[in-house]
Amino acid sequence: MDNYVIRAKVLYALARKRKWGESHTAFEHVLRQFKAESLGKAGFKNAKNIAEDLMREGFIIKKPTSYGLQVSLNPVRAADIKRLIQEQLGFDV
Repeated sequence: MDNYVIRAKVLYALARKRKWGESHTAFEHVLRQFKAESLGKAGFKNAKNIAEDLMREGFIIKKPTSYGLQVSLNPVRAADIKRLIQEQLGFDV
């Protein structure tokens, strides 16, 4: 699977659940859509690294808590996120 498609799928997983700004979910739930059987062990680690890159780039906001890392989409970058999902997956958010 292409890295750009994985980036779009990670963002779409959060957008589909309406996790913008203050509404957040566990980081593990974002990666739940990728199966290790289909991507392979190295591919699953690649998906995790891509999600961490999205955090560094400011597309995803992270919120460390005592019970684990929580993430949400950055509402300031909403136009960029929607455009990326539309270009790669063809879905309107």
